[in-house]
Amino acid sequence: MPQQPKPVIRIGIGGWTYEPWRGPFYPDGLPQKRELEYASRKLTSIEVNGTYYGSQKPETFAKWRDETPDDFVFSLKAPRFATNRRVLAEAEQSIERFFTGGVMELRNKLGPINWQFMATKKFDPDDFHAFLGLLPKTVEGTPIRHAVEVRHDSFRTPDFVALAREHGAAIVVAGDSDYPQIADPTAPFVYARIMGTSEAEPAGYADDALDKWAQCARLWASGQPPDGIETVAPRQNAATGRDVYLYVISGHKVRNPAAAMAMIERVK
Repeated sequence: MPQQPKPVIRIGIGGWTYEPWRGPFYPDGLPQKRELEYASRKLTSIEVNGTYYGSQKPETFAKWRDETPDDFVFSLKAPRFATNRRVLAEAEQSIERFFTGGVMELRNKLGPINWQFMATKKFDPDDFHAFLGLLPKTVEGTPIRHAVEVRHDSFRTPDFVALAREHGAAIVVAGDSDYPQIADPTAPFVYARIMGTSEAEPAGYADDALDKWAQCARLWASGQPPDGIETVAPRQNAATGRDVYLYVISGHKVRNPAAAMAMIERVK
């Protein structure tokens, strides 16, 4: 039997263009056009938020691909035109436009797609089943990973967990935030967004919090559910490990790169 590849833990931030990072993260004098090159060598992944608001040119994705190391991965926010709608089952054209608009130029650096929903969007089992059925398993021969970020309490039900698991979509883990936490693993990977960095902490989080999230990442990668992370359905260990994508988002944004780098050191 061929050996399964070892699960990979990737840790990063949201985006790379943020003026207050110049000095605390980016060295003084670094040209703005080299910020992605720099960030991608300090982090192991970045979640791109700009794709949520509008499309990018194919050559832009190709440029990002070429400026980053071979083992670097981008996660992309899916377009709001697909998720911010009353009837999700009608999103097929928006989904198709997204995948034919140049994202595949990232090639092997294309990570999961985060389908983020507004906090007012409630769980409609039939409509979400139809929506998840529209998400392609492969595009141009490349397997596509999908994560769904839901922010309404109505999703905290075993029915939603079962639906996501049926479609192989990860439920985004909302860490240190006011959004409902649904940390049930439902896919061959875990996608977490933690939002609790503080100005008072030089590394964004206190050491014990950094240790906690690094340990969560290690346990998810081993297939075990971490303690203290709230799930909806009964907990279960996986037969194999899972890849992990963990992003330090929101909070005191200036500190996010420091927090991500500190966790990368802890999971080495």
